[in-house]
Amino acid sequence: MNVAVAPGTVRTPILDRQAGHLRYRADIDGLRAIAILPVVLYHAGIPGFKGGFVGVDVFFVISGYLMASLIMREIIRGEFNLLRFYERRIRRIFPALFAMFAACGIMAWLFFMPAEFEYFARSLRAAAFFTSNFQFERESGYFDIGTQMKPLVHTWSLAVEEQFYIFFPLVLILLGRFARRYIAPILLTLLIASLAASVWAVHTNPVSAFYLTQFRIWELLLGSLLAFNVLPAVRSRPAREAVAALGILLIVYAVIAFDDSTPFPGLAALVPCIGAALVIHGHATNGPAGRLLTARPMVFIGLISYSLYLWHWPAIVFTRYLVWPELSPVQGVLVVLGAIAAAILSWRFIERPFRNQSGFISRRPLFAGAIAAVVASVILGDIVVEKQGVPERLPEIAQRIYSAKYDVARFSGPGCSPDRKGQEASAEDVRSGKLCNIGKTDSGEPKFLVWGDSHAEAMGPAIDAAASQAGVRGLTAPRPSCPPLFDVQLSDPLLFEKCREFNAAIRDMIAEQHIPLVFLVAYWPKYVHDAELPNQGIYFDPSVSPSLEDHSAPIAAALDRTLAELTRQGTKVVLVMDVPEMGRNIPEALAKAAIKGGSADVAPPWSYVEKRQALARSTIETYARKYDAMIVDPLPAFCSNGHCAAARDGVPLYRDADHLTATAARNLSYLYAHIFQPD
Repeated sequence: MNVAVAPGTVRTPILDRQAGHLRYRADIDGLRAIAILPVVLYHAGIPGFKGGFVGVDVFFVISGYLMASLIMREIIRGEFNLLRFYERRIRRIFPALFAMFAACGIMAWLFFMPAEFEYFARSLRAAAFFTSNFQFERESGYFDIGTQMKPLVHTWSLAVEEQFYIFFPLVLILLGRFARRYIAPILLTLLIASLAASVWAVHTNPVSAFYLTQFRIWELLLGSLLAFNVLPAVRSRPAREAVAALGILLIVYAVIAFDDSTPFPGLAALVPCIGAALVIHGHATNGPAGRLLTARPMVFIGLISYSLYLWHWPAIVFTRYLVWPELSPVQGVLVVLGAIAAAILSWRFIERPFRNQSGFISRRPLFAGAIAAVVASVILGDIVVEKQGVPERLPEIAQRIYSAKYDVARFSGPGCSPDRKGQEASAEDVRSGKLCNIGKTDSGEPKFLVWGDSHAEAMGPAIDAAASQAGVRGLTAPRPSCPPLFDVQLSDPLLFEKCREFNAAIRDMIAEQHIPLVFLVAYWPKYVHDAELPNQGIYFDPSVSPSLEDHSAPIAAALDRTLAELTRQGTKVVLVMDVPEMGRNIPEALAKAAIKGGSADVAPPWSYVEKRQALARSTIETYARKYDAMIVDPLPAFCSNGHCAAARDGVPLYRDADHLTATAARNLSYLYAHIFQPD
C-alpha cells in the first residue's frame, strides 16, 4: 500500500465501487512528481521555486485520499484488520526511513561537532518515534541551531501523517459501524475545525501552526473526503481535463507566488491543497494535463518520490556542511541529481523488496525488526545526548578548543536566566525575589543590578569579579532577546509582551528596593538593526554585508525613557557597549580549523565590526551624554590595529557566535573596577 505523505513508490489505487477492486491511477503518481520536484528544488535553492514547500501539502491530500479509499474498501468488505494495516505501514515507511537514519548517523558521527551531534541525536530519537514534529517545534527557539544543520528536519511531515493514522482507522471503523451515513459530514466538521485552528495559529504561533498535527489534519481530511464521493462525478473527458488542469495551475501558482514570508499553512495552504484535490477528482488521462500527469518520466518520479523525499534533504545538509556552504544554482542541480540517484537505488533495493507482503520477510520478523530499529535509534540517541555529543570523537587538540563551549558563567543557571529547556526568567521570578546574587553575596542589601538580555548573563563574570573585589553585593536579571528598556517596542509580538512584563517588574523592583546602580547590558546592534548577522553560524560569510538598516527609533525612544526615569529617581546608570559579534560559532570553527589544518583567524575584519556597531554605539553615546550616564566599552579589549580577536593563545574568547566564555568575561573585570570604588 502506497500512502506516505511524502510521496509514494507503488502503484496508486482507487476504490472502484462497482467492480469492488482497486484500480491503478498513473495520474496520481504524476501528481506526486508535481509535488516532490518543487520541494527538492526549493530546498536546493533553485530560482523559481520559492514556494516549493507547498509540495508537502499536496502529499498530505494524496495520502488522505488513498488511505481513506483503502481503509473504507476493506471495512465495507469486512476485511479490515489493524494488524495488517500497520504491517503495510511498516513495509511502506520503515525500510528506507531507517536506512536514511543510519546513513545520516554515520555522517553525523564523522563530521558533526558535539552540539550539532547532540541535536541530531535528539531528532533521531523523535523521528524514530514519529514525534519529530513536536521536537522541531520545541527547538525553534533562541538557542536553536539553524534548520539547515538538521538532516532529519524533513521527517516532521512523516510524523504528522503517522500520528493521524494512529487514530484515523479507528475513527472510520467506529463511524462505519455506528454512523455510516454521517461519515462525510463528520469528517467535514473536523476539517473545518482544523482549518480554523490553522488560520488562527498561523498568526498567533506560526511555528506551531507549521509543525503540529492538529493544524495539518484538515489537509489529510480534504483528501479523505474525496474518497467518499462528496463531489459530483465529472463525467465528460473535456471537463475532467479542465478540472485537472485547474488543479495543476493552482499548485504551480503556489510554487511560484508563495515564499518564506507567506503566512503558512492557514488559508494560503488551501491553494495547493484544493489544487491537489482537483487533480485527483479530475482523473485526467488525455489532453495536455492528462498527458503531463501520465508521462513516463513523471510517473517514474512519482514512484521514487518517497525515497527522493527522504534522501534529498540530508544530501543538501551534508553537502553544504562539507563542501559548498551556499549552493549556486549549478551546485544545487548537481545535489538534486545526486539525490535522485540515491532515491532510485533506495527505491529499487530497499523499498521494493520489503513492500510485497509475500516477499522475503514475513510479518513476525518484520515487526521484530521494526521494534529493534526503533529501540536502537532511541538508545543511540540517548547515549549521544547523555554524553553531550560525544566530544571524545574529536582529536585531543579539538576537544580542548571545543571545551570553551561549556565555559559558561554560573549566572546561566535556573533562577538567573533560562535553563535552556524553555523555562525563562519571568516577571513573577523578579517579584518573588528569585534573581541571582552577584558580587560579594554576604555583604548586606544589594547595591546594584545587572539588567539585560543573554549578553548581560555572559558579561556577568566581569562585573561579578569587580564587585567581589570591592566587597559589594548585587543582583542579576537577564532575559534572552529582551533589551533592558522600559516599554520597549519589539518587532516580534510574542517576545514583546513577555519582555514588557519582565521589564515592568524590574522597574518596580528598582524603585521599591532603591537600587542605587544599574548596569544595562544588551545585544545592542541586534536591536537597532532588528537583525542578527546574516547566515550567523556554520555558513557565516563576512563578505556578505551585515544588516545596516536603521530600526533604532523605538530603541532610542525606550532608552531615553528608561534613562530619564532612572535618573529622576536617583539611580546611577552604566551603559555597557556590546562585544563584537563573530558570526561563527567560535569553539566549533576553531575546532574544525584544528582538525582540518585551516586558518584560526575566524573573526570578521575590523571594517565589518565597525560598520555593524556604529549605529548602536552612536545611540548609546547620545543618551549617555544627555543623562550623564557612564559607558563601559569592551570593544578595545577585542579589536586593535585593525583586527579583532576570536581567541587568544588558541583559547576561544566566545562560547558561540556572540556570547563570551566565563573566562574571557572575568578577564574584563578591570573595565568595571573603578565603578565600585568609593567616590
